Amino acid sequence: MKVLIYSAKDFEIPFLEKANNETHQIKYIPEQLSCETARLAIGFDAIAISSDDNGSSRVLERLKDFGVKHVALRSTGFDNVNLIVAKKLGIKVANAAGYSPEAIAEHAVALLLSLNRKLIQANDQVKNYNFSVSNLVGFDLNKKTIGIVGTGRIGTVIAKIMHGFNCKIIANDIYENQELKEKYQVTYVELEDLCKQSDVIFLSMPLTTETHYLIDVNYINHMKREVLLVNVARGAVVYTQDILEALDSKRIGGYGADVYEHERGVFFYDHSKDKLDDPILKRLIDHPNVLLTPHQAFLTKEALTNIAETTFYNINCWERNEPGKNELTLELVG
Repeated sequence: MKVLIYSAKDFEIPFLEKANNETHQIKYIPEQLSCETARLAIGFDAIAISSDDNGSSRVLERLKDFGVKHVALRSTGFDNVNLIVAKKLGIKVANAAGYSPEAIAEHAVALLLSLNRKLIQANDQVKNYNFSVSNLVGFDLNKKTIGIVGTGRIGTVIAKIMHGFNCKIIANDIYENQELKEKYQVTYVELEDLCKQSDVIFLSMPLTTETHYLIDVNYINHMKREVLLVNVARGAVVYTQDILEALDSKRIGGYGADVYEHERGVFFYDHSKDKLDDPILKRLIDHPNVLLTPHQAFLTKEALTNIAETTFYNINCWERNEPGKNELTLELVG
C-alpha cells in the first residue's frame, strides 16, 4: 500500500520506519494536512496524520476525490476528523488508541510537581546565582484532595500515581471505574462538588461538544483559591480567557497545561524568530503561575514505538481487508 505521512517529524520517522519494516511504500512530508495540501495525497491509498492535521469535511471530500481510502491517526484523540463525513465518503479512519497512557499521566504529574514546587522558577533563579527561596513556597501533596475529570486510560493512571502520594482522590466521569473505586478508594462526585473539594484538578477527558469550554468562570468560581489546574486533555476543554482572569485575580493558584486551544501550526514548530500574533498565548507564556509545555506529553520512546506500531497495524488490517480493533468508522450509522 502507498502511504503518505503528513506532519512527519524527525523524532518519529525512525520509529515509523522500524514499524513499517519495508512493507509499505512510505513518503514522509513535513506539511500539515489541509485543503491546500490534500492534493499531495494524489496517488496514495492511505495517509497517516497527527492530531494537528485538518480532517474536516472539506478536506475529506478532497481526499476522496484524490483516491485516498484510509486515514490513520497517529494519536488517540480524533476530534480533528469528521468521522460522519468520512463514513459517508467511504473513507476508513482508525486511531492509535491507548498508545501510552503512562506517558501522558506521568507528564501530568510532572506538570503538577513543577508548578507546585516552582521548579522552573527556581532553576531560572539559580542560573542567575539567585539562591533566595522566599518566593518558592509550595504545599505537601500528602493527604490533599485530587480531582480527576475523566477517568479513561490516562485518568486511571493519574489516579494510581496520586494514590501513591497518599492523596484522597475524587473523580467525575460518565462511566465509573470500578477498579479505581475498589482498589484506590476513588469517589465519584458531581463536577461542581469536585471543583469545591479539590486542591488539585486534573483534566484528562476527550474533547467533545459536551466538554468544549467545560471549565469556564462558572466552575472556576466553585474552586478553592489555591487550586492547581492541570490540563492534559485538549486546549478547548477550558475557556482560556477565564483561566487567565482567574489567575490574575488570584481566584486560582496555577495552571499547568500541555495543550492550547489554538496550538495548530504553533506547537511542534520553532517560532523563536517569528512574531506570533496571539495575545492569549503570550499571556499564558508570560504568566508567572502558568506552566505550558508544547504538547510533549506523548514524547517517550515507549509511546512513539506504540504509536508507530499501531499506525501500521491499522494499515495492515486495511490492506488485508480485515476489520481492525482501532477503526473508528465501523460502528457509525449512515
